[in-house]
Amino acid sequence: MTIDDSSDRHKQHPSQEVSPEINTPEISSSKTAQILIVDDDLFMRKILVRYLERENYRVIEAANGLEALKIYQEYQPDIILLDAMMPVLDGFECCSRLQKLPHGDHTPVLIITALEDRESVDRAYEVGASDYVTKPIHWAVLRQRVRRLLEQANLRQQLEAANQQLAVVVQELRRLVSIDGLTQVANRRCLDEYLEQECRRSHREQIPISLVLCDIDFFKNYNDNYGHQEGDHCLQEVAQAISKSTNRPADLVARYGGEEFAIILPNTDAEGGMNVAIRATEIVRSLKLPHDYSKVANHVTISCGVATILPNQDFEAIHLLKSADRALYLAKAEGRNCVRQNTYEPE
Repeated sequence: MTIDDSSDRHKQHPSQEVSPEINTPEISSSKTAQILIVDDDLFMRKILVRYLERENYRVIEAANGLEALKIYQEYQPDIILLDAMMPVLDGFECCSRLQKLPHGDHTPVLIITALEDRESVDRAYEVGASDYVTKPIHWAVLRQRVRRLLEQANLRQQLEAANQQLAVVVQELRRLVSIDGLTQVANRRCLDEYLEQECRRSHREQIPISLVLCDIDFFKNYNDNYGHQEGDHCLQEVAQAISKSTNRPADLVARYGGEEFAIILPNTDAEGGMNVAIRATEIVRSLKLPHDYSKVANHVTISCGVATILPNQDFEAIHLLKSADRALYLAKAEGRNCVRQNTYEPE
C-alpha cells in the first residue's frame, strides 16, 4: 500500500479515498506514544493522522517548521514525522533547529521526502534526522520505521536512566570506600591519596601546604576504664569536633590510625595551620567529655602537631607526614593538651 504523492509540492484532492489495511502494533509501549506530524499539505497530514491514530498513537499536527518548533517545546512528542520541502522553514532547517532545543537531540525525527538523491539523504542525516522515507509513502515501511524509532528511543531512555542510577551507586561506593566506618571522616586510604595529590599540586602551583596531626591524650586509659563502646563514642565525638575546625571544601579531616586524626590544609601557610590546630583543640575541650583517667585534665583533650612545607622546597608527602609527626611528638613531650609546630627543612 502506498500513498501516491510524486513530489513534495504535489497536492492530492480531498475526495480521494485511502483505506489501508491496518494491524494493531505488537509493541504495547507504542500505543501511548505521541507523534508530531509536520507538513504544509493539509490532505497529507490528515491521511497520516488517520493512519497513526488507527495504530493507537496520539497525534498532533503542525503546518510548517516554525509552528513545529513551538509545538515541540509545548508537547515534547516522542517522535516527529517531518516533511522535507515546506515554505518558510523547510524540514532540513527545522530538524537542525530541533537539535538545539532541550532534549531535541534525543527525539527521533523521520523525514518524509520525494528527494531520494544522495545529497538529500546525506543532508537529512547531517541535520540530525534518525531516518527517512520517500514519497510515495509505503504504509508498511512507514509503520515499521516509526515503531523501530520509538523502540530505540525507549531503549535509550531506559539506558540513560540506568546509567544515572549506576552513577549514584558508584558515587556512593566511592564515598563508602573513602570513609572510616566508625568516625565517618575520611579513612587512611583517602588520606594518603589526597595528601599525595595536594603535595603535587603545591609543588606545581608553588603554594604552601600544611598538615595537622591530632592525638587523643591518654586514650588507652580511657578505653581501659570506660570500655570499648565508650571509647568508640569518644572517637566519633572527637572526629566530628575536629571536622568543625575546618571551613573550606578543600580541607580534609581523616582518621590517621587508632586515636590519631589528620587535617590536610592545601594552600595554607604556617600561621593558618596553627590557627586550625588551636581551633581543633578548643572545640574538643568544649565537648567536656569526662576523662577521669587523663593526667592533663578531667575531660578529653587532644595534642596537635603542625607542619608546613613551602613551595620553593623539593619535597614528597612523606616529608610532610614526618615533619607533622615530629611536631606531635614535641606536643606530647611538653605536657600534651597543646599545639606544637615544625617547619620542614630539607635534609
